Amino acid sequence: MKHFFSRIHPLTLAALAPVTWGTTYTVTARLPELGPLTLATVRALLAGMVLLLLVRRLPSGVWWWKSLVLGALNFGLFFATLFVSAQKLPGAVAPTLGAVQPLLVIALSLWWLGERSSGYTFGRALLGLAGVALLVLGPVVALDRVGLIAGFLSVVSTAAGYVLAKKWGAPPSASLLAVTAWQLTAGGLLLLPVAGLIEGPLPTLSGAQYALLAYMVLIATALAYALWFRGIASASPVRASLLSRLSPATAILIDVTLGRTLSVVQWGGLLLIALSFLPERLRAPIAPVLTAEPEGTACPR
Repeated sequence: MKHFFSRIHPLTLAALAPVTWGTTYTVTARLPELGPLTLATVRALLAGMVLLLLVRRLPSGVWWWKSLVLGALNFGLFFATLFVSAQKLPGAVAPTLGAVQPLLVIALSLWWLGERSSGYTFGRALLGLAGVALLVLGPVVALDRVGLIAGFLSVVSTAAGYVLAKKWGAPPSASLLAVTAWQLTAGGLLLLPVAGLIEGPLPTLSGAQYALLAYMVLIATALAYALWFRGIASASPVRASLLSRLSPATAILIDVTLGRTLSVVQWGGLLLIALSFLPERLRAPIAPVLTAEPEGTACPR
């Protein structure tokens, strides 16, 4: 089984992450008792603790503060602002804001990593953004200002976090899974006092709701982000971020299976998203995903 997965390009496996994230919109709708900050805290902290039990390793040296920074950007601030925006914005406007992420990653990769993206890549990012906009935006929507600000912050925080994750790599003798565990745990711990102060203790849930929460923690967070950061490490944050448009597409397709009818414009959005993937071919040889790297170096592309 391990040999089988080693033959699959890391970006192909990373594509499973935004697919599972697209299911979280359906899951969170069935967890109304949980406030956005509480849900963000539970999702990050429990997933981080599960991965910590697997890797059995804590950060050391500068990786204590690096884990806090990455955890705040990729999980603490991101999860909190994402759920706030999803709560306050109508429909699937939040995923539309997320479609801007590849453009921000392109800019930050040039600034922090010195990685230049081709005009072809930039065009694919714009095509995906247009497709997501057609897919989820209605003709007239009333947009909440707090929701818009929260949605924009979620996009900026993850764009910065993904590029920093690539820039910092992993410390000597530590795996990428361990770094992911540190980030998730740090993000959850940073949110814990804020969620407790604003939203109070965890409410009582039904058995079915606990099952949905377990899915979100184990599959859509712990497993998904382990694959996601592996994809970023093996290629580039830009190539990985282009996969993020699979999230709103998955959410819409789930709605279709539940009986939702799409308009011609929305089907056109799905077509644009599909076309934005056509030029992207993983021709480069699979870069080995190392368990450790010299600190401060980037992973091979």
